[in-house]
Amino acid sequence: MSALQSSSDLTGKQKAAIMLITLGPDASAQIFKHLREDEIEKLTLEIANQRKVSQEQKDRVLAEFHQLCMAKEYISTGGIDYAREIIEKALGPEKAIMIINRLTSSLQIRPFDFARKTDPSQLLNFIQNEHPQTIALIMAYLQPDQSSIILSALPPDRQVDVAKRIALMDRTSPDVIKDVERILERKLSSLVTQDFTAAGGIDSVVEVLNRVDRTTERTIIENLEIQNPELAEEIKKRMFVFEDIVLLDDRSLQLVLREIDSKDLALALKASSSEVAEKIYKNMSKRASEMLREEIQYMGPVRIRDVEEAQQKVVNVIRRLEDSGEIIVSRGKGDEIIV
Repeated sequence: MSALQSSSDLTGKQKAAIMLITLGPDASAQIFKHLREDEIEKLTLEIANQRKVSQEQKDRVLAEFHQLCMAKEYISTGGIDYAREIIEKALGPEKAIMIINRLTSSLQIRPFDFARKTDPSQLLNFIQNEHPQTIALIMAYLQPDQSSIILSALPPDRQVDVAKRIALMDRTSPDVIKDVERILERKLSSLVTQDFTAAGGIDSVVEVLNRVDRTTERTIIENLEIQNPELAEEIKKRMFVFEDIVLLDDRSLQLVLREIDSKDLALALKASSSEVAEKIYKNMSKRASEMLREEIQYMGPVRIRDVEEAQQKVVNVIRRLEDSGEIIVSRGKGDEIIV
């Protein structure tokens, strides 16, 4: 009889108690630090009820715990398929299924896990003719880099439609996700165990748009401004945030600073990170940076809303200079800079 099967008559609390007894008081005390008070009480009571634990019981429980830990590590490293393959080779198919099922019943595994391990160009071949809502749903669960490649390759009218649907997406029915996963999974000839989480939304589409090329981004934004001006404005506000100033090259930042009123700049820096502040000071003359520091120092308490408005003014200047071609904002893999 296998170790995992031999311990199946024990409850989860009994196994946890036996494991803690086996590990000893020092290690158990460290584990208790990560548990809730009610969990500690239940485990303490269970430990007290374990009058005598045989070495065989200890070995079985530790073996099961080790197998579960290794399986979890395999899942985090290479996904469900990878974990199942490795465990099957080591312990056989029956035990592999038992361990994976036990883990996946409690682990939060995002939908379309198999798709995130697939080349975006291959995914595009399977989903480009699907309904825009289906494409948006799949892209919402992919890595932003994957989604940006797919979005850039879609026809312009479809780019706008898909981007809008991602932005407006909130929660999707688990049954719908199951159906879409099942179809895509079959097309890709892959296996996956599903779970269901929220995806999509404005932040999701912003992450994608920040990685596409400027032409694709401009096409989508301009069309959204016609179809849904409020959504377009909300997306534009998040496309380049104030803290992204650190991504600007020195020449571009110096051009931006020439356009900013000193009072707005001081207010914008009032609640910024030290990294942003130092980046700005470095691109000013010594006298100008000293005056700016003094202005911030003597400004006193300010409202967060006023700071955010000042930061948005700076961001607006950056986007205007970028649109006019005076500066270049780094956009990841999408841009090609000719030097």
